[in-house]
Amino acid sequence: MNSPAAWSLLLATEHSEFDTGAERVAFALARRQGVALPVVLPVLSNPEFEAVAPQLAAKSDAEAARRRQALLVAAADLALEVGVRRGAEPYLEIIEEARQRDAELLVIRRRGKRGLLANLLVGEMVSKVVAHAPCDLLIVPREARMWSRGVLAGLDPRAPDTSLVDCAARVASTFGLPLTLVCVAESPAEAAAAQAVLDAGLARARGHGLAASGETPRGRAHEALLEATRRAGADLLMLGRHGGGLARAWIGGTAQKTIGLVECPVWIHLGDQG
Repeated sequence: MNSPAAWSLLLATEHSEFDTGAERVAFALARRQGVALPVVLPVLSNPEFEAVAPQLAAKSDAEAARRRQALLVAAADLALEVGVRRGAEPYLEIIEEARQRDAELLVIRRRGKRGLLANLLVGEMVSKVVAHAPCDLLIVPREARMWSRGVLAGLDPRAPDTSLVDCAARVASTFGLPLTLVCVAESPAEAAAAQAVLDAGLARARGHGLAASGETPRGRAHEALLEATRRAGADLLMLGRHGGGLARAWIGGTAQKTIGLVECPVWIHLGDQG
């Protein structure tokens, strides 16, 4: 796999006020790479809607065109390739665009208006993208910016994934940032396993030439990860999505709580699929 600086990007946005963080970070990554930035702008639509209410469909098309143009203006220094995709399930349009473009890193907001109204930690559309995306994701809160202080990777003692350590090491190395590995033991019975996973992760990270540090805090996983991120001064959190487990345990799970409460971008690495 290429280094993170060379990964092919895809920004998914509705160019609303809730997408400003994702757009900001995606633009910064594209500028750093010096490449064009593909963008998918999903629009909710279906044949029945267009047949029964053509005037509303036309209004929706006009709004999509307006947002597309506003995006081009907002990043006038970048070569944006903005595609509008219409469908009954916007998350499916985003996923299909990622597949067609063979994207390696999909950048998306954390939640939008509907997610906020539903009091969700992560928007419903975004949670579906996280569960089914064919590539790594970068989930960006509205106020977040590009990372510049440190990278923290949260390791799972129950399902260790060496590819997450490799990915985190590449990100830290590419951006010249310190790397911290954290493996939370939620009970005393997990302490030995957490320490073993952490030791293996540190050895692997150091094999990439990084002087990584690590810890095995005790407690509820999402709370420990949030505290460790603050303590380390990290402004990029990396988590793994392996074997479809995140899809099965998404709602109310550790991943959703962590992503929904942290203030910095979260990189979800699509790890081992066994």
